[in-house]
Amino acid sequence: MGHTTRRLLTGVLLALAAGAGTIGSPGVAQAAGPAYVSGKVRTSDGAVNVRSGPSAQTQGLRKIANGGAVKLECSVPGTPIKGTVRTSSLWDRLADGGYVAHAYVLAAGAIKTCPAVTPPPAPAPAPVLTPEQFIKAAVPGAQQGWRQYGVPASVTIAQSILESGWGRSGLSSVDKNFFGIKCQRGAYGPHATGCHVYTTNECDKAGRCFVTEDAFRTYATMARSFQDHGHFLRNNKRYAPAFSFTKDADKFIAAVWKAGYATDPEYVAKVTKIMVKHDLYRYDTWK
Repeated sequence: MGHTTRRLLTGVLLALAAGAGTIGSPGVAQAAGPAYVSGKVRTSDGAVNVRSGPSAQTQGLRKIANGGAVKLECSVPGTPIKGTVRTSSLWDRLADGGYVAHAYVLAAGAIKTCPAVTPPPAPAPAPVLTPEQFIKAAVPGAQQGWRQYGVPASVTIAQSILESGWGRSGLSSVDKNFFGIKCQRGAYGPHATGCHVYTTNECDKAGRCFVTEDAFRTYATMARSFQDHGHFLRNNKRYAPAFSFTKDADKFIAAVWKAGYATDPEYVAKVTKIMVKHDLYRYDTWK
């Protein structure tokens, strides 16, 4: 290699060394700070779900136990959650792209805001059914609820008719929620698919009105909503006395109402009237 060639190579190597570790302009240093904030999950409600979006109704990707370390990229508004650390509508996006409710997160520093994620489109409302069609569609799920949890099918069907207006309510037509069962701290039990947050205006007895939000369970099918109705009653201790009457529909609904299921003093009469008018007792499978 000649003297001139060695001199040219030396000049190139010196220039590269001066700009080592840089991208773009040689010799100009680039900021290399961390792209995330360190944090930990704090939960007394069991392992926390990491989800595909900032909502309790999006797909669960994995779970993080209490004390688990997380890398937080940014926060975005989503489903309000009442967690162990706080109540918050913020969700923190993790370094792997998942989302965890900020209500369960202790962060080592300030978390920047990231663009809101467009929620998935709501499913199309279910077609309006005639009373005969509704009852026919309701029977399988109601009878499955009886077999699993002991709630008379006639009671389940009659309550669903009363509470969903024959499936015409927004909850039932969009979310297949026929009983208005809510999520609890983002939890939605074994039969629901997630939660749907609704913003409503409510007024107290003094006439003061306010805006509030409630998260209601969503279901894949009508039958799953009916099964969850049975699960809800069976696993709530206040309704335990009703299960002394699993083969007496009239006494069962009376005991459920007495335990505080509804405040309407005519609730039992209304449910019973529906059972009689449509002969729903014929679907009680113990007969």
